[in-house]
Amino acid sequence: MTTIPAQTSTTMGPLVGTQAAQTMANHAERPEKFSGLDFKRWQQKMLFYLTTLNLARFLTESPPAITDGDVQSVTALEAWKHSEYLCRNYVLNGLVDALYNVHCKITTAKELWESLDKKYRTEDAGTKKLMVARFLDYKMVDTKTVLNQVQELQIILSDIHSEGMTLSETFQVAAMIEKLPPSWVDFKNYLKHKRKEMTVEDLVVRLRIEEDNRLALKITQQ
Repeated sequence: MTTIPAQTSTTMGPLVGTQAAQTMANHAERPEKFSGLDFKRWQQKMLFYLTTLNLARFLTESPPAITDGDVQSVTALEAWKHSEYLCRNYVLNGLVDALYNVHCKITTAKELWESLDKKYRTEDAGTKKLMVARFLDYKMVDTKTVLNQVQELQIILSDIHSEGMTLSETFQVAAMIEKLPPSWVDFKNYLKHKRKEMTVEDLVVRLRIEEDNRLALKITQQ
């Protein structure tokens, strides 16, 4: 689960709402509403937003205990409840209406945050597996240009990287070479036996030259 930054705990007076509104106006913009996709990104943005409002601690805190007859502890609890209420509703209002309706019955910010994390982080993990499977299962064909298919692979790799997974450039190059279409088998073997390591950019340049040469040869043979 995402670590909540430590914040200074202070007793908040009746101007909490005004102070929070002023802070909100002076700091980060409210994140776009979460629709069920890209949870990790939305979670980080919402956490930062709540941090600028000095409300992030209510995602993990339980209400303070009160002592019978202690007016100060009762006042502190009421202030805590007010700020926790703000935190919960900032998170709820960061959801699209359909998800708001599902989660609005959860009564505390802490339970709401944990519920969202448990449900959608698991789904994110499933999304990562699907992305990796898409890359591993991708096979180039002779009916499309190689460069177009390389671009499709690079988009998949970009999605994988955006999810926090890292593939070395050496692996990316080797995988792209291995995925070349059947008619490129001789060129594939040529690339596989080159001793000097290539970057993805180097490989794309070589593939472009080879594809241009093949196209020129095909035109002359017509």
